[in-house]
Amino acid sequence: MKLTTFLTAAATTMLLASTPLLAQEITIEDSYIRSSTPTSPTGAAFLVMMNHSEQDDRLVSVASEVAEKVELHRHSEDANGVMRMGQIEGGVALAAGESHAFERGGDHVMFMGLNRPLEQGSAVTVTLTFEKAGDVVIEVPVDHERRPDHGAMKH
Repeated sequence: MKLTTFLTAAATTMLLASTPLLAQEITIEDSYIRSSTPTSPTGAAFLVMMNHSEQDDRLVSVASEVAEKVELHRHSEDANGVMRMGQIEGGVALAAGESHAFERGGDHVMFMGLNRPLEQGSAVTVTLTFEKAGDVVIEVPVDHERRPDHGAMKH
């Protein structure tokens, strides 16, 4: 092998190794999933997603084999003070350098038609699909004992 070919290959390898993949620039922290009762047909996941890249992105969908349907949901208060929950249309924006919390009483990931109970201490594989970063696969621990403000991050 010629020295120039070797040096070019070595430099390319070093560049690729030092350039993070976009999906690695989206990180997920403080995740957990729970259901209201052991036999509940629904569950909800809470987490904080962070965009460490220099470009805006959007979480467009979520999937998991543990449920027939997984949707992004939001709690909101109507004009009469009544709390409502509904699907977030169009996904969730995640600006460059920013974070977004999915937390009780706010945005959350809703699991409908659970095909098995969410057992305390187990984990659920969840795929988060971003517009630019693509799929980010995470393991979300089942934690029925966690209190709503436990582990909450101040933003």
